[in-house]
Amino acid sequence: QWGPYVHVMFLTADLQAELLAATRLPVDFLAEVEALWAPLADLIRARQAERGAMLVVGLCGPQGSGKSTGAAALEVLLRAEGLRVAVLSIDDLYVSKSVRRMLANLVSPLFATRGPPGTHDTALGLSVLDALAQPGPVALPRFDKSTDEPAPEADWPVVQGPVDVVILEGWCVGARPEPEARLAVSVNALELAEDSQGAWRRHVNASLAGRYRKLFKRIGLLVQLRAPSFNAVWGWRVEQEHKLIARTGRGMSDHEISRFIGYYDRLTRWIGEEMPGRADVVVQLDEARRVVGLQAAGGAALTLPSPPRGEGF
Repeated sequence: QWGPYVHVMFLTADLQAELLAATRLPVDFLAEVEALWAPLADLIRARQAERGAMLVVGLCGPQGSGKSTGAAALEVLLRAEGLRVAVLSIDDLYVSKSVRRMLANLVSPLFATRGPPGTHDTALGLSVLDALAQPGPVALPRFDKSTDEPAPEADWPVVQGPVDVVILEGWCVGARPEPEARLAVSVNALELAEDSQGAWRRHVNASLAGRYRKLFKRIGLLVQLRAPSFNAVWGWRVEQEHKLIARTGRGMSDHEISRFIGYYDRLTRWIGEEMPGRADVVVQLDEARRVVGLQAAGGAALTLPSPPRGEGF
């Protein structure tokens, strides 16, 4: 079972409409809300009540796994329960191109591309979490991927602190560094051709062991969306890009995506291996992104409150 506090909130017609508007998904998504996001929201509410202070929920999942959709659903559900909620994506903490160029010159040219640890402003993330725990307005950072630069601060949305729950979502949220021995071997063509000496991946690993650890220590509840394979992640990322091109007319080709996702390959695989043993909730997805299993930290199975239906998210 999910736990003694989980009751699975009743989804009124108004709440259903709000969920579909927030996630921009068809009505089939409500089945996933009933099966996963509503009981998870109840679990978060119970954990925050026990803590009696702001709870940071880490929502980790590979590219295209449904993190942003899940975070949006949780925000709606938790606010319906009377909680004050803020959502922060680690993607919105990326540093500027000029900072990345400096890192590229000092460590490895691969750092010119945003994505892996080392390309986020973790100090900004910590300062935002600190501010959200206090009374007063807090501007939430935003990164403009179309310009590859942080959005102007005037465009950052403002929430009123203190909040009860912060949902920190991202592909490497909560990640831990790899054992040093694993860094000796390249995992893909990108590393073999452009990181043969391992400077890039060792700096990524050192970042996880250092300043990222300080940020992730703030997480009080860790939820992992786990892909069935890295091939599935590649397919999800291609699907994301095709939708972006259809919507904006701009985006990467499949070949460009293959290179880009090489930056995420090593750490995505490591998270898939290492995190399930310690995450509070692991959500196992199939290749269609449907929920096919749940487990608690250490591998104990959880029972879905109702069978998953629809086409997933």
